[in-house]
Amino acid sequence: MTLRLERHYGDRVMRCFDPRPESLAALLRGAVARNPEGEALIDGPTRLTYRALATRVGAVAAGLAARGVGAGDRVAMLLGNRAEFVILLFAITRLGAIAVPLSIREQRPGLLYLLGHCGAVLCVFEDFLAPLLPAPEAVPALRHRLPVSAFADLAGPGAIEADAPVGEEDVALLLYTSGTTGRPKGAMLTHLGLVHSVLHCMMALELGAGERVMAAVPMAHVTGIVPVIATTIHAAGALLVLPEFKARAFLDLAERERLTYTIIVPAMYALLLLEPDFATRDLSAWRIGAFGGAPMPEAVIARLAATLPHLRLINGYGATETTSPATFLPAHAIADHAASVGLSVPCGEIVVMDEAGREVPRGEIGEIWIRGPMVVPGYWQDEAATAENFTAGFWHSGDLGMIDAAGYVFIRDRGKDMINRGGHKVFSVEVENALVAHPAVIEAAAVARPCPVLGERVHAFVRLRDDVAASAADLIAHCAPLLADYKRPESISFVAEPLPRNANGKLLKRALREAIARSPAAG
Repeated sequence: MTLRLERHYGDRVMRCFDPRPESLAALLRGAVARNPEGEALIDGPTRLTYRALATRVGAVAAGLAARGVGAGDRVAMLLGNRAEFVILLFAITRLGAIAVPLSIREQRPGLLYLLGHCGAVLCVFEDFLAPLLPAPEAVPALRHRLPVSAFADLAGPGAIEADAPVGEEDVALLLYTSGTTGRPKGAMLTHLGLVHSVLHCMMALELGAGERVMAAVPMAHVTGIVPVIATTIHAAGALLVLPEFKARAFLDLAERERLTYTIIVPAMYALLLLEPDFATRDLSAWRIGAFGGAPMPEAVIARLAATLPHLRLINGYGATETTSPATFLPAHAIADHAASVGLSVPCGEIVVMDEAGREVPRGEIGEIWIRGPMVVPGYWQDEAATAENFTAGFWHSGDLGMIDAAGYVFIRDRGKDMINRGGHKVFSVEVENALVAHPAVIEAAAVARPCPVLGERVHAFVRLRDDVAASAADLIAHCAPLLADYKRPESISFVAEPLPRNANGKLLKRALREAIARSPAAG
């Protein structure tokens, strides 16, 4: 596979792989041809070969078509991690329609907006979410609603075995951004972007035939769809479905089904390490442990290396707008570059820009901009947001970071999460890494506390282990040799429950700042 420059989406010129599969549907077609009797999907008692998966996909595609779904129509998927998600995703793709995966954590106002904004004509949903669906008159385009308990009724009549013709630049999925600020935006993931991201995952993770991959993150989000589902299908491997992440359930499934690769967030690795029998589990088949969404604390890396020395930890950085990975940190570099998210993917281009839109020198901090075939062309029915967030094919990430002389990318913070303490800039990630290095800390988040004198001070939210005690004074003293004095947390709130995160595992700092605003004297 070679690289060549190509023009796409009007006037964007970018590096692309040649040759490559032409669509998301082509990934499944290729896997069936190469490994028809190999295991494709394992979800509890359900075990499907690639031939059986393709048969189910064809039957559901026929059922969708019988209900009037055709090329370009949007089909909402309000589903958790289950076999039906994968079958429906590829059935939609087979018709040339557009899949719209939605989070099962969404509430009624959000569903009203999302279903109306995308103009979905059909929705398959978890039964328990039925009361949250908007009234028919509120979303007139939504002609069909099907609870997943009636999924079998969606099949047939007959089967559609041929993939509808699509163009590489056609939209395959609409994935709505997490909406941590303002209304969610519908990122338009194309076949071109999906295929390139899958190929980037295959290369960077060194995946091959026979992989056994766990879907432990939500399937409805970009990490679940691209590095997990689509990449597994392209590898003609077996997808192991974990309905929701629980550390013991993860270890049981990994041990029983001989897990070889998965991608989860750092907090999940920390929870696995807390399981008392973690070190005695037979995880010898687990070769690749990818992670993303947040920095991996060095203490967690060290404990994993001591317990699972054969496990290659690989960091990835990306977003919905980059169709998941934009960088990967090779396993061999994690010891010397633990704070880095790695190098740009082969077809990608990453630059660091100042507020005036000028590239800054290597080693200096600015906003990360990303370009490449995996970057989406824009947002669904939102020209203003597209114009604001894209320049000449570069997506403005909103992340502050830098690139060193060797090309390694470092993410310092989200622009809105940086703390300005009397003119001193404090990157919250540094504070969080220092706190998590304490043996009593499971997770931590640093945010700004308003201050009439300095403008902002450093405040931390911390969740402790049950078996190790620590006070605020202990943690602040622990940070003293690790952080400059102005970076150390000056107040700490202890929380008993996990810190708020979106479905991609990213901390919801806005919720924490709102908690401070409601209780300014806390800590």
